[in-house]
Amino acid sequence: MQRTQSPVLARLVRLNPTTVFLAALVLVLVGLFAPGAVGGVVLLALAAGPVWLMTVTWPVQAPATRVLRLLLLTLLIAVALAKLL
Repeated sequence: MQRTQSPVLARLVRLNPTTVFLAALVLVLVGLFAPGAVGGVVLLALAAGPVWLMTVTWPVQAPATRVLRLLLLTLLIAVALAKLL
């Protein structure tokens, strides 16, 4: 492991991508279908993961990837705030 590499990132690499996708899908569906503030909090908690991951991987991403990730994250946070309000 490199000195600059996070142990959390090293652990994330070993996770099964299908399991991670299905877990994120379940959380999104719970957040969308849960009533009011509960759904908004679930979606904001889910958005915290990609925000952290984006801050760590930002320097190595292509500009097109950065724009797409920012758009999707903005959409997720907007839906979460709409549910909270």
